[in-house]
Amino acid sequence: MLDPVINFFEWIFDRIGRGIGYIIAALLWPFVAFAAWTRKRGVIIKGLVAIIILAIVFGYGFFTFQTQYWRGFNTNFAANYDFGSRSSSPGEEIAGQAGQCGPSAIIQVAADLTDFNVNQNTWIPSSLVSKMGLFGLDWKYTPWFDNKAAFQLGINNIVRRTTFEAVDRLGRVRGTSQIDQSLQDARQNINYPEDRWWFSFSPLGFASPTPSFYRRAAENLNEFNAKLENCTALFDPRADNLLRFLDQMSNTMGSTSDVLSRRIEASSAGWFDTRADDRFWFTYGQLYALNGIMAGAKADFDDVVLEKKLSKVWDKMQGQLKAALEIDPLIVSNAAQDAFIMPSHLSTMGYNLLQVRTSMTEMRDVLDR
Repeated sequence: MLDPVINFFEWIFDRIGRGIGYIIAALLWPFVAFAAWTRKRGVIIKGLVAIIILAIVFGYGFFTFQTQYWRGFNTNFAANYDFGSRSSSPGEEIAGQAGQCGPSAIIQVAADLTDFNVNQNTWIPSSLVSKMGLFGLDWKYTPWFDNKAAFQLGINNIVRRTTFEAVDRLGRVRGTSQIDQSLQDARQNINYPEDRWWFSFSPLGFASPTPSFYRRAAENLNEFNAKLENCTALFDPRADNLLRFLDQMSNTMGSTSDVLSRRIEASSAGWFDTRADDRFWFTYGQLYALNGIMAGAKADFDDVVLEKKLSKVWDKMQGQLKAALEIDPLIVSNAAQDAFIMPSHLSTMGYNLLQVRTSMTEMRDVLDR
């Protein structure tokens, strides 16, 4: 009685097995054909093919290691600076130490974040395998190996904003004094294209790789701080400069919030949305950098913070940043916000981002009164 049913299911599974076999055979056919062609060639051709295969295996293996190993990653790195113990403003002479002035905490954090990106870790966005993708397919369209690159780009985005403000406002008095050359060089170097390798197709020819410029940017920032410590450079921690600084960071957060919103609206594929992870980790990188930069800003603008009674709001914002950095999913999911099983990590990150931005706006409004 059950024989027809059993035969039917055997037929179904047989057809499924054959279909899977045909697909695997089609995928492997180019490699099998190439291997057969290579076997008929001479020793030189076989040697060249072996070298190319070893280079691919080693390159992708090294790339895998570099993308998974995040050296120096610490969500609470800002606490290691102990900015609260500083006794002088940037460029202001330290009591009892003639000719010795205080450095800028903002500049120190920006230099350290750049060092973290390109010295402590390999700069992923400009590495050869990152540019090659998964045999031609851009990594951002795959679920693998693009998280660290997105994270580094998020950090770099905040450092770039910081250098712009340092050149235009913070490192000069009321926009009338001369621009500091070290800050100008830092801004120029940190704005070098993020994906340059040793060779470029646009423009065509050899090029300087991105990490070399970013290392110079970190050196330039440290040079400026050395000038401040020697009392030979200017830093202007006025209330209107802090207002402008908060404005710029808030605008950056607003732009990122829009990017997250667009992705949330574009897909609800949950764990299968291959673009959700790079959006998530770019935002995470921004918040990671902001956690340090804003701690530095509070130290540099300490007098303004005390005068305007911003400490409580500032501490609340720092708490919001730390809370956002505690979100560390194994797989980033972009499900519908009312999904029953799958989470919506982009929505959660967007919520935390808006909380930080709201606190910044609140402080900005206080400064503008």
